[in-house]
Order: sequence, then structure tokens, then C-alpha cells
Amino acid sequence: MVEYRELQHDEPIPHFDKPNKLTVSGVHRGEQRALYDARREAEIPAHELRLVVIRPADLDADGRGRLRRNRQADLTVLQKILARASDEDRVTEAFRTWLLSEGWTPLDPTDRWSDLEAVRGDERLICEAKGRTSEKGTSDADIAYGQLLRRMTSQEPTTRYALVVPSSSVKAAERVPGHIRRLLRIDVYEVTDDDLVRRLRA
Repeated sequence: MVEYRELQHDEPIPHFDKPNKLTVSGVHRGEQRALYDARREAEIPAHELRLVVIRPADLDADGRGRLRRNRQADLTVLQKILARASDEDRVTEAFRTWLLSEGWTPLDPTDRWSDLEAVRGDERLICEAKGRTSEKGTSDADIAYGQLLRRMTSQEPTTRYALVVPSSSVKAAERVPGHIRRLLRIDVYEVTDDDLVRRLRA
């Protein structure tokens, strides 16, 4: 599911929020919008669908979020965003299949934002998967490391964390030194274009 969110979804805008006027639900429009956004972000993945959010900053827009309607530029960006989401699905499913072949049992994640969680005996693996991307600057691997850090709520030594990336993102994932990954109990797994999985050496 693809959703376009204007600026008022991410920052307070009195013109749209009408903070001095409550809706029938007892909150102003800005609060109501945030509640609906959060509900979609939780419920859509819960029904095994992917929510892809497009924002003005993703497209050709001015500082106020007004689209310039640059058809070619916008189509190019949308194709990249949608391809990235699709490739993340591929990476996730390939890794899930590999986990099963290695004796792991996937289960509902303790943290609903985790892409995968699996157990094998006393071991627990919490996974963050990313797909192929051509974005410059901060990479999806960098973002994934931050997401894994937020999920490190267990001090059990048998709990480990997995960053799962396509071959094109291996170099970005390896920018975090091996000794740091060992300290954080993070393993990096590569999913090739042929959906083969291999664990990288730390």
C-alpha cells in the first residue's frame, strides 16, 4: 500500500491542525491525524501488507511541501522507492527460508517493528532486513544499525541481532568495525541476487 503524506503529517501546522477546535473524538485534527497514521503503521503490516510512505521531501517540492509536478523526476524517485520496498521483501523472505533450513523457528517479533525474530534452542535472533537501494548519503545499513540498537532490550548473552542486507549493501554494512559488531552481538548476513545467504566474518 502506497500513501502520500503532506507536511502536516510530520510537523505542526496550525492551519490544518486547528489546535483550538476539537473533533468529535475529543482531540484536535493534528492529534487525530497522528493517531490515524500510527494505527495504519501498526495495522497494515499486521495484515502482512507493506506500507510505503511517500513525503514531499521525496519528490520535487519546495520548502513548503508544494509539489512542482515534475513528472519525470517524480517517477524516477517513485520507481526507486517502490523497488527498494520490493527488494526488502525478497531479502526478508530469503533469510526466513534460510533460517528454517538452519533449524531456526520464526515467531512473532517481541518488538512489532522487528522484521524477523527466530529461536533455536536457547538462542534468540532479532533481525533487521534491508533491500537494494541507490540512495546517496546515509545508507539503509546505517539506519538498520540504529534500529537494532533500539531493540537491544535484552541482556541475555544468548540473544543476538542480525543485519540482513543484499550483496550491494555489504560494504556499507561492514563500515561498522568487526570488533564493535562482536561487542554488540550483531551478525551481518548477505543475501545474494540468487537468494543465497551467507554470514559475514566479523
